[in-house]
Amino acid sequence: MQDVKKIDERLTLEFDGGSRGNPGPAGIGVVIRAGDGTPLFTLGRCIGRATNNVAEYRALITALEKARDLGARKILIRGDSELIIKQMRGIYRVKHPDMRTLHDEAQALLRHFEQATIEHNLRHKNELADKLVNLALDRKRDVSDDDASGARAGSPLDAPAPPEFKAGDLAACDRCGCVVMVKKPSSLRPHQLKPFACQCGQKMSDVPEAAGQNT
Repeated sequence: MQDVKKIDERLTLEFDGGSRGNPGPAGIGVVIRAGDGTPLFTLGRCIGRATNNVAEYRALITALEKARDLGARKILIRGDSELIIKQMRGIYRVKHPDMRTLHDEAQALLRHFEQATIEHNLRHKNELADKLVNLALDRKRDVSDDDASGARAGSPLDAPAPPEFKAGDLAACDRCGCVVMVKKPSSLRPHQLKPFACQCGQKMSDVPEAAGQNT
């Protein structure tokens, strides 16, 4: 087996996983970045039927395997699943036997690296990994950031993510001018969200806080 050249700079691993149905059709998204933030590897992949948590672990394992294959010595791992991050850091116990198997596999992969740091990543900072999950599920095949290179305009990877409305936020329709207030935000994860639509069929946009105060 050919030796892999070791990489001295710290690589950042971003991962996301999700299920449409929980359990249901599931996918993973992986982004590995160089020290300057440049993506070295991107992947979106369908993994069959699974829960959100299983998909998150499968995404993490895939990211660790690829970083190992690239020859990384030092890694920073970022994911937006607080449960997975805290289980990997030993803060939460892993109770479900299926999750325990995946957790143990991820921990074994961690031992291949000289330095490994695990951080919770806010959802809006995990956008590319999330979009890769969504695109893979939509297209039912492996995808990467290169899928956007041939047709940048209108590419699903370049499209802005739907805004995540919080309780009290306002949404406005550009067509009919109506404004609604969100009383209960959606419990869906980002890859499951669809743009908020008005009854007239127009997509609604969030109203900036300053503007909302004058509505």
